Amino acid sequence: MQLRFSPSMRSITISSSNGFLDFMKIKVAARHVSSRTFFHSVLILAFLLPFVFILTAVVTLEGVNKCSSLDCLGRRLGPRLLGRTDDSMRLVKDLYKILNQVMSEEIPDGLKVPTSFSEFVSEMKNGQYDAKTFAIMLKTTMEKLEKEARESKLAELTYKHFVATSIPKGIHCLSLRLTDEYSSNALARKQLPPPELLPLLSDNSYFHFVLASDNILAASVVVTSTVRSSLNPEKVVFHVITDKKTYAAMHSWFALNPLSPAIVEVKGVHQFDWLTRENVPVLEAVEKHHMIRTYYHGNHIAGANLSESPRLLASKLQARSPKYISILNHLRIYLPELFPNLDKVVFLDDDVVIQRDLSPLWDIDLEGKVNGAVETCRGKDEWVMSKCFKNYFNFSNPLIAKSLNSDECAWAYGMNIFDLRAWRKTNIRDIYHHWLKENLNSNLTLWKLGTLPPALIAFRGNVHPIDPSWHMLGLGYQNKTDLENVRKAAVIHYNGQSKPWLEIAFKHLQPFWTKFPKENKWKSSASRVLGDWNEMVRADSLTTDFDDFENSEIALYNGEILFMCSVLKQGIGREPLKDFGGNGRNPDQFNMQGEKPMKDFGRF
Repeated sequence: MQLRFSPSMRSITISSSNGFLDFMKIKVAARHVSSRTFFHSVLILAFLLPFVFILTAVVTLEGVNKCSSLDCLGRRLGPRLLGRTDDSMRLVKDLYKILNQVMSEEIPDGLKVPTSFSEFVSEMKNGQYDAKTFAIMLKTTMEKLEKEARESKLAELTYKHFVATSIPKGIHCLSLRLTDEYSSNALARKQLPPPELLPLLSDNSYFHFVLASDNILAASVVVTSTVRSSLNPEKVVFHVITDKKTYAAMHSWFALNPLSPAIVEVKGVHQFDWLTRENVPVLEAVEKHHMIRTYYHGNHIAGANLSESPRLLASKLQARSPKYISILNHLRIYLPELFPNLDKVVFLDDDVVIQRDLSPLWDIDLEGKVNGAVETCRGKDEWVMSKCFKNYFNFSNPLIAKSLNSDECAWAYGMNIFDLRAWRKTNIRDIYHHWLKENLNSNLTLWKLGTLPPALIAFRGNVHPIDPSWHMLGLGYQNKTDLENVRKAAVIHYNGQSKPWLEIAFKHLQPFWTKFPKENKWKSSASRVLGDWNEMVRADSLTTDFDDFENSEIALYNGEILFMCSVLKQGIGREPLKDFGGNGRNPDQFNMQGEKPMKDFGRF
């Protein structure tokens, strides 16, 4: 066989040895590449190489468990298509199987549970346990940690509940000091308002505000902020209502700290002739009913369900506050009877601060409705402004399900404009009493959170929505409240547990409240009794030892209430306060109701 190459090297001829020519030719490829072919190749490579780089980086970053790229997907599916198995997937499936198995098994008695993750890993490594033992230990550890976390949260909510429902020592001391002053100082007992101003208490050309509270400091902030914010303070009349035990102290405060030119009246519930057992039998029954007293004054954490959400537990604890069975909390339902000569009033809670003139509220046309209130079912804050009837009532109860609509919009107490003339034409009070009885007969299962639910029912069809800027809610439980919205609101409401006079208050929201007592320099005769606020506001001590009651002091630091409380040592057995217009009698000899002298009360 012979091979012959053509001169151009483009073909090869193969011939056999017998002389016959095999016409077999093989073409050889060209020795050079055209410039067009080269350009196209480079262009394609330049286009593909960045994608190859990006794909490689994504596969590296995403690891082996996620497959958002074709390469990763190929690595996961390739072994299956070739009949091979992925060991990592098989191990994960086995682990899932074992975990599902131990979920239904009981944990062995006496099993030692690790207290930390590092201890858990060390125990597994040293013990050389099998997969099932590992799963059991993991389950035990997780259940233990979950239980401890829930118990800690329950303890936190319980402590916060007790703090929220207790009386701070400073406010308690202030009440005692003012009560003592009422017994020994004629100025503290002077008539409020003066006799010449009494006709103005029923003058409907004035702006009448009603406040029911047994918290002297809180009441003073409400009244002071209202008067300061008013464009016409000489037209402001405040009707402050308190209980019998706080009356003397509340009267002393406003007698010794007048807010001229505004008019302030202080009355105790015992001074209203209309508030008799015959007119309010339901409330008396509520206060004296054994089951209710046990519910509100008993063990608040007995039977607590740890599986419930912390928010639900918190709401249940808040619903058991003793204030909900206080007559002061129900007084607003009797406003037409308590103030028979008034046509319109604004009712304020004692945990609000007024930041704008409220006189335009009297110009709002309620369109024949009784209650002007801010609705709480719509707004930017989905937590605070998302309250419908289903948030307050137990719709699993047939009576509630039949009578109410779960999606009906709720409204807020705290700042309400009431048309008393329209109110007197309704049976709102009777409906309110009826539903209190129904809840009592249903073992308190119809609703929670105190006095608002029966009011939501009683005022149905008689509520006129007002602009939300009049009343901003949630400063007592919404830590993420927008400060700019707070500054713009006419009334800010610290509803919730974190009241501004408590240590658990939100520090960034507290200054809107504390600025009123902090800036108040008592220039009246009361400055000798209570001291200048700026001297009392200092960062030195917070005394909690009642054995040192004579020299105990509580000051305001970082928003906490701190009051000078060197009370009974000076108030009992001291020289009469002649400089204050005292009558020259020693407090030991003063006896308003024929009871024992005050010195017999001792040190508590």
